[in-house]
Amino acid sequence: MFRNTKKRNFFKALPALIAILFLLVLTAHCAKGTFDNVNTEQPEDQGKPEETEEPGNSMNYQVVDTGQESCYDNRGRTINPPQQGDRFYGQDGQYEGLQMSYTDNGDGTVSDLNTGLMWQKTPDFDNLKTWEEAGTYAENLELAGFDDWRLPTIKELYSIAAFYGGMREQIPYIDTAYFDFQYPDPASGLRDMDAQYISSTRYVGTCMYGDQAAFGFNFADGRIKGYPAQRIGPGGEFARYVRCVRGNTDYGKNDFVDNGDGTITDRATGLMWKKIDSGHTMNWEDALEYSENLVHAGYEDWRLPNAKELQSIVDYTRAPDAADPSYRSAAIDPIFDITVEESWHWTSTSHGDNLAFGIYICFGRGLSAWQWQGDAMNAHGAGAQRSDPKSGDPNDWPNGNGPQGDEIRIYNYVRCVRSAGS
Repeated sequence: MFRNTKKRNFFKALPALIAILFLLVLTAHCAKGTFDNVNTEQPEDQGKPEETEEPGNSMNYQVVDTGQESCYDNRGRTINPPQQGDRFYGQDGQYEGLQMSYTDNGDGTVSDLNTGLMWQKTPDFDNLKTWEEAGTYAENLELAGFDDWRLPTIKELYSIAAFYGGMREQIPYIDTAYFDFQYPDPASGLRDMDAQYISSTRYVGTCMYGDQAAFGFNFADGRIKGYPAQRIGPGGEFARYVRCVRGNTDYGKNDFVDNGDGTITDRATGLMWKKIDSGHTMNWEDALEYSENLVHAGYEDWRLPNAKELQSIVDYTRAPDAADPSYRSAAIDPIFDITVEESWHWTSTSHGDNLAFGIYICFGRGLSAWQWQGDAMNAHGAGAQRSDPKSGDPNDWPNGNGPQGDEIRIYNYVRCVRSAGS
């Protein structure tokens, strides 16, 4: 009699085959990181981990791009975007950040879709205000059905700065497709460059001739400076423009974490910083090269920060000349290491008023070449944003530059940045 031994052997091996098949299925599920529950009556989301937001990782401080798109050399000439390894590679115009995005609400307000801030579209151009008057005006403003307007901080005000502006071409440093802007009327006695807008951020030291000061941004010439916040002699009140803001009261607040590897992450902005600066000064071209070639903490994608990125880590509660001794330091959180307290740091952004100049941020005092009481005058305060020639000899500028004789250094420090999520 013919016996089908293959069939009989198959049935004898069937239990082992089922066991192997079960193990294969179980392994496949483990590789996917999930386990199906055999109880089909379980709720659909049973066993799935809840999505939780990491504490402090809310990204409430979105750093908006500067708007600078072209590339420039040391002489301010427009150049084709350099290739990696070429001179001037890594400047602002080669990195596309979070692009400006606004909505005109049609009711006298403009919403910034990146920052969550709502802005007054049209300032009161006819009535300039002192610092105290500016605060009162903002507190009492009722516009578009809202009464919670405030005087913006310097970081809020800087968020709407656009670095495609320039005085020579009379292009303001703000998007005039959304925000109304006027240059001062010469009949008022102001210069066309006197389009300073007042912020609520007081300087913790003093500027110029011992003046109490508050920071402002000049949308005509693209600089942050400390301006008088009190009467400066008979009839010497400093009065300028106000653009009020509301919403997102967390904007401008950092959330730093020391990663223990020589880097600092700001969970509010999503930027990672080198904990220590370059340790030595250099000109603008060398600053670009240094940043692009940096390998640190296992990362190779470091860059020279643009103006808005670097200004985002200024600590405006600190200054080398702070009235409170406990806050006397460079204008940066102590979580960072800094080589020299009175230091300035390069950015990758060229300055529109003279494209042969690069923008820097003062972490030390914004000094003048002038003297006052036997020391260099603190013209604009720690936390100011100004510009230096990209190359040259500082000795060629014994009297400084500009109306307050800004000290010219040319050789500044570098603090590199990268995107934490990249």
